[in-house]
Amino acid sequence: MRGRNDSDDSVDRKSRSDWWGVVLEAPDARVLAHFYADLLGWKISRESDGWCALGPSSGVAYLATQQAAGYVRPVWPNAEGHQQMMLHLDFEVSDLPAAVAHAVELGAAVAEFQPQDDVRVMLDPAGHPFCLYTSGD
Repeated sequence: MRGRNDSDDSVDRKSRSDWWGVVLEAPDARVLAHFYADLLGWKISRESDGWCALGPSSGVAYLATQQAAGYVRPVWPNAEGHQQMMLHLDFEVSDLPAAVAHAVELGAAVAEFQPQDDVRVMLDPAGHPFCLYTSGD
């Protein structure tokens, strides 16, 4: 991408300037950030009432949550006249039943509509769909 620095893994991650991430809006940024930190075992690096960021211990990708006044939960599957999802997150897991149980324990819900056998569509506490899937190997 033009205007972006190229870095590689030999550069300390905190010194890099090629970070990228996904930001999820939510009625409570902290609640959603702590959900994903607990689910993924990631650390929250920045936290305030309106903005939180978390990520794995390596690499330059992050997930952020942003407080949004008037937040409307998306529906899954999409339904005419309702807030549609704008994106969803995918997480590969090795034990789908265990991963689903863990997500539910942390506050996620299993979506009613499940389009595939090796994927579970989940809803995070703010209603964002995310998928847990196995590689099928």
